[in-house]
Amino acid sequence: MFTGIVEEMGEVVGVTPTADDSALVAVRGPLVTSDARHGDSIAVNGVCLTVVDVADGVFTADVMGETLRRSALGALRAGAPVNLERAAALGSRLGGHLVQGHVDGVGEVIAREPAERWETVRFRLPAALSRYVVEKGSITIDGVSLTVAEVGVAEFAVGLIPTTLALTTLGAKGVGDPVNLEVDVLAKYVERLLGTRVAETGGVA
Repeated sequence: MFTGIVEEMGEVVGVTPTADDSALVAVRGPLVTSDARHGDSIAVNGVCLTVVDVADGVFTADVMGETLRRSALGALRAGAPVNLERAAALGSRLGGHLVQGHVDGVGEVIAREPAERWETVRFRLPAALSRYVVEKGSITIDGVSLTVAEVGVAEFAVGLIPTTLALTTLGAKGVGDPVNLEVDVLAKYVERLLGTRVAETGGVA
């Protein structure tokens, strides 16, 4: 479990294809590797990956073909910056919201609207996720916990403060760039529970 508060921007050192369309991804991240061990979880652009090796500030992780196909990690190349966060520790502050590190879909930057102190960024929203995204609700974009400012049928917008622009990859994303999206898990649980109740009561919620 994560909180969507990026600890550092790392850099992809290499992507080595392996069997079954999977890949071994190496990422440099001095902070997140300072106490990392084999088997630990680290979110890379919002995708929970398991550390298989760590040395000299670089960790490696096996990434399944399914993950490469269903997230923006498939587009990563050596030199690419990535948002990194270690798994949350029990008893620590929850600065963002509960993030699983399980990407629900891939969005796309469709517009950037600079202002004096912040920037509004608009993203294309996959149709299958639109029912989970609400104004003032939480969403995770490339591992960053953000509040939805506006939502439409096929798009939504967030406001990025200077800190987020400077300390995460979202500050450099251009129009057309893909991003990993994870909707609020609470919305999915509510949907499932209400769906079960409607089925049990014959259509009365």
